[in-house]
Amino acid sequence: MAELARSLRRDRSLEDVLAEVTSAAVELIPGVDTAGILLVKRGGFDSLAVTSDLPRELDVLQMSFQEGPCVQAALADTVVRTDDFRDEPRWPQYSPAVVEIGVLSGLSLKLYTDDLTAGALNLFGFQPRRWDVEAESIGTILAAHAAAVIVATQHEHQLNAALLTRDRIGQAKGIIMARFGVDSVRSFDMLRQLSQEANIKLIDVAQQVIDTV
Repeated sequence: MAELARSLRRDRSLEDVLAEVTSAAVELIPGVDTAGILLVKRGGFDSLAVTSDLPRELDVLQMSFQEGPCVQAALADTVVRTDDFRDEPRWPQYSPAVVEIGVLSGLSLKLYTDDLTAGALNLFGFQPRRWDVEAESIGTILAAHAAAVIVATQHEHQLNAALLTRDRIGQAKGIIMARFGVDSVRSFDMLRQLSQEANIKLIDVAQQVIDTV
């Protein structure tokens, strides 16, 4: 766990760090045969850091059925345990499907990310398993680590996008100032007026101005 925490301070990709999280889950938690991370976003979902093809297949099933432990953990409950899918009545379509594939137990833990993205760390076993407090505790720590990395990456992308937007608007203002002999405030008002009248985002109007040079 200390090594995983130190990985946050290195120049590591999101995929690499999340892959370490799911690999650690398989290594540290008895009964976990495969693992993955499900992110549910507006308009779709992503299966990340899977240790085999199976978690991705299970994610597709759950999103198709709109039921299952991973979806429930991502969108609602903090921890969702299934000791034996053969006796699991909560998901009448999903449970028989995973049993047929060969998955008999599962532990899903919510990732606390942001308002636009919900996620879960999903652990699966090929045998029935009574998940104990130790398994849940280790899984919760790993889930918290994964969520921290995802949130940090999202914030970095948002910051970069904001800087790029500011730079383009600044360029467009400079072009308008030179072309029409107006000051900075007036040039921004002109951009904003164009945006409102054309019902186009301000950044897109700025890009159009830049493209005319």
